[in-house]
Amino acid sequence: MTQNHLYLVDGSGYIFRAYHQLPPLTNRHGQPVGAVYGYTTMLWKLAEELGKAEGPTHMAVILDKGSHTFRNDMYDQYKAQRPPAPEDLVPQFPMIRDATRAFSLPCIEEAGFEADDLIASYTQAAIRAGWHVTIVSSDKDLMQLIQPGVDMYDTMKNERRGPDYVMGKFGVRPEQLGDVLALMGDSVDNVPGVPGIGPKTASKLITEYGDLESVLTAAPIMKKSKMQENLIAHAEMARLSRRLVALYDTMDLPEPLEDLSLKGIPPEPLQTFLEHHGFKSLLTRLGVSTAAVAVAATSAAMTEARPAPAAPVAEVAPPIDRSLYETVVTEEALDRWVAAARAEGVVAVDTETDMLDCVSCALVGISLAVGPNRACYIPVGHGGTDMFAEKPPQLPKDLVLAKLKPLLEDDGVLKVGQNLKYDMTVLARHGVSITPFDDTIVMSFDLDAGQSLAGHGMDEAAKVHLDHICIAFKDVVGTGKKQITFAEVPLDRATEYAAEDADVTLRLWKLYKLRVAAEGATRVYELVDRPLVPVIAKMEHAGIKVDRDHLSRLSAEFSAGIAALETEIHALADQPFAIGSTQQLGAILFEKMGLKGGKKGKSGAYSTDVTVLEQLKAQGVEIAGKVLDWRQLSKLRSTYTDALQQQINKDTGRVHTSYSLSGAQTGRLSSTDPNLQNIPIRTEVGRQIRHAFVAEPGNVILAADYSQIELRLAAHIADVPGLRDAFLAGEDIHAATAQQLFGEVNRDTRGRAKTINFAILYGISRWGLAGRLEIGADEAQEMISRYYERFPGISVYINETLEKARANGYTETLFGRKTWFPRIRASIQHERQGAERAAINAPIQGTSADIIKRAMARMGPALLGAGLPDVKMLLQVHDELVFEVPQSDIEAASAVIRHVMETAAEPIVKLSVPLGVEIGTGPSWGAAH
Repeated sequence: MTQNHLYLVDGSGYIFRAYHQLPPLTNRHGQPVGAVYGYTTMLWKLAEELGKAEGPTHMAVILDKGSHTFRNDMYDQYKAQRPPAPEDLVPQFPMIRDATRAFSLPCIEEAGFEADDLIASYTQAAIRAGWHVTIVSSDKDLMQLIQPGVDMYDTMKNERRGPDYVMGKFGVRPEQLGDVLALMGDSVDNVPGVPGIGPKTASKLITEYGDLESVLTAAPIMKKSKMQENLIAHAEMARLSRRLVALYDTMDLPEPLEDLSLKGIPPEPLQTFLEHHGFKSLLTRLGVSTAAVAVAATSAAMTEARPAPAAPVAEVAPPIDRSLYETVVTEEALDRWVAAARAEGVVAVDTETDMLDCVSCALVGISLAVGPNRACYIPVGHGGTDMFAEKPPQLPKDLVLAKLKPLLEDDGVLKVGQNLKYDMTVLARHGVSITPFDDTIVMSFDLDAGQSLAGHGMDEAAKVHLDHICIAFKDVVGTGKKQITFAEVPLDRATEYAAEDADVTLRLWKLYKLRVAAEGATRVYELVDRPLVPVIAKMEHAGIKVDRDHLSRLSAEFSAGIAALETEIHALADQPFAIGSTQQLGAILFEKMGLKGGKKGKSGAYSTDVTVLEQLKAQGVEIAGKVLDWRQLSKLRSTYTDALQQQINKDTGRVHTSYSLSGAQTGRLSSTDPNLQNIPIRTEVGRQIRHAFVAEPGNVILAADYSQIELRLAAHIADVPGLRDAFLAGEDIHAATAQQLFGEVNRDTRGRAKTINFAILYGISRWGLAGRLEIGADEAQEMISRYYERFPGISVYINETLEKARANGYTETLFGRKTWFPRIRASIQHERQGAERAAINAPIQGTSADIIKRAMARMGPALLGAGLPDVKMLLQVHDELVFEVPQSDIEAASAVIRHVMETAAEPIVKLSVPLGVEIGTGPSWGAAH
């Protein structure tokens, strides 16, 4: 016979945890429900956890009935120092009782007694009946109840606690804990105890003498000390304290034990409760997973849940054996591999080149894989750089490409690659397309974005998923002065390296393909990311023209500005020094000039990062502002005006940035060589750099930018009527927010509203907002609270997003993109808070990224369909797309581009707010804004 197992939930502890952990929010009736929402989600989480463990047969939530109990009659100062419950929490107590009953759980309370007494009485009754008991609480007073058959469960730390925990924390057995608590007292509950005796001394005394009464009896013969005096003088207070901390465990039970049996959670009362308060995400959760989360699933008497479908299992592949790879140097062998690929219906493809630049590189070879260890390498460009150097046996490049082109373009054969946009660009220059395809780096990103276990590169993925160490590129070509190009690598070594790439890629694809479907990543992969691969390849190949003379002039101007700033900084420091040396700068600021706020790091040097300098600048320290200006100009010169001149491709006269589809955790594209995402757009010097990106003669640069897309998405996702209506009416959203928050609109209030609008979406703290607005932290907190009051949907969104992230480990965009946050429950505060801020923004920023990606994928066909084949999409930077457009096509192209961008979310997602697109044109990127 199964032993009955009673779970007793300390509801009061849940209530105050919920209230203090979540920002204030109101329901659709205008009632405060922050604690109600938090309590409901915590109770639901407990239900889920219990459903996965050895769960209860009986359960009850125990609450305090009122503030006055028999202990107040015993000692009128008991809990006298406790402040009254917060004003906005009081009306939530009845709703919390409703929440408990909505789960069809007994909600037990008794006037004149504390919840702890009820828990003690039910515990003892259950033990007498031969039951097991788990007390869901972290309250130290309740640890007195721990004994054989009784444990505690701290849901915040997901920790079970037994006698060993009490011994480790207090140094005594659970049955002695009341004596320790009586000696040490409790300032929170105003239990007096004995002055001067803390936890360690109390534990030592009880361990030595056994119990409180024995300690007090022995006090007169103890060694003379202040402790001895206090024990003698306050003996009666100690005895009173012992009675105050003792749990009254012989109450008449308000409800019999048998009536606490779990009968499941009928969805109707819970649904009615959630609908009444407008807890939309919890309603969704109820609809999709009620059976999974119901506590009822843990009882033998409950309806048995349908078993979850088994996860798909990948085929077991043999270990990688490079000796089985083939070097293809005959036409007959090439024909055999092409036939094998057609027979399999799927083939992994990888190209090898003589440099990383896919626009100017030479094709050196192509590798194929059709199964585990069934891989080959086809060299086409091996040999020394000298024209007289001996060439190894290999097929002519034109012959190889002619035989591979029908295969690579065959709709009946799936091509698989890792970071295929590179291979697409290389082969496109030889007139070969790759279609249809799967890209393993994109699949990995769509499955595991944000996971810390591995990156998305092939070598990292092979270690984690295949337990295999790939040959490192540097081990093949060398490093430093002895480095050679891949064209100079001997064919046997080149085959091992290149064929392994194809073999590993195909093995990873087989794993990812199963996971994409099983883990719900199909939609974002098939409808957002995969279609973008050839689009990005085409953009990288197209590049953008850069005015070298303009950059040269800017470099000269920046150099002059840097020199002038150096002179001013040295004058303010009253000596020359290396401004770029953080050690020398720190010594000047905090030692010679004696400025306050200097902190040394592990190296012994003062920190002089941007935060430190901005704080000094805000205090009126002139040299700090000059150093910040010097750093910005120096970075712009080295990163852009000087570097861009070196990055102009000698063959095309254009700059070709490289986009990463797996670089930004939220799904945004990132770019390198050069990084165009970080060009400052709010400063004049940043705008000057954008003027260097120009159109070819007869063309203009067209910039199309989503207007306030993240705020629009927030209005939709969080269901914020105030923001949504303002967007629908075409109002100035920042002015509308200023009116809501400050009651008036002027330059100052609109500026503050703009800062708050964007900062809230990034989960900013009151300290962060205070820094941005240059106000006190309390005033910043007041603004944040007022924002939540005016736009309660934002508060609900934040709470629900964090709850989901903590429960699931990830957030999702409207298109189903998962972003994982492994540190969301970290014990280190700053790591946890950083993950929480990122999690708040990820669904919004990620949805924004998904939308612009869909726009990019649709843009080419739309322009061709409109008879605009000469319009080229060149760049994507954050929420902006940059095109090169013939002057005669400006009007027609603008209409097509605007329509594609405005409708990019459809039909998958129908937004409740319009997407605004601002379009500008000009001879340069800067002029188009």
